Amino acid sequence: MNMGYLLVLTLIVTAMLMAVQRAEPKKRLIVFILLLIPAYLLRNFVIYREIVTEGWAALTIALVFNLLFWALIGRYNPVRSSDEIQVLGMDD
Repeated sequence: MNMGYLLVLTLIVTAMLMAVQRAEPKKRLIVFILLLIPAYLLRNFVIYREIVTEGWAALTIALVFNLLFWALIGRYNPVRSSDEIQVLGMDD
């Protein structure tokens, strides 16, 4: 198992899953659909390089990381709608 590929794939998949997880609730489906294109390209790269084992391991590790992030941080700090967000220092 090539640890370099595993690390890079894990970082990429974790970032993609985190983007969907932390997207605004109204826009989550749009973000998911937009991330299907890089996910498809990443899948083709994994198959072309014949690093399928690293790809599955990276997906598993990324899912565990995102589950831990959600359990420790995301549950207590949910993503709010952009209408609810107030910027400090604004007088509006």
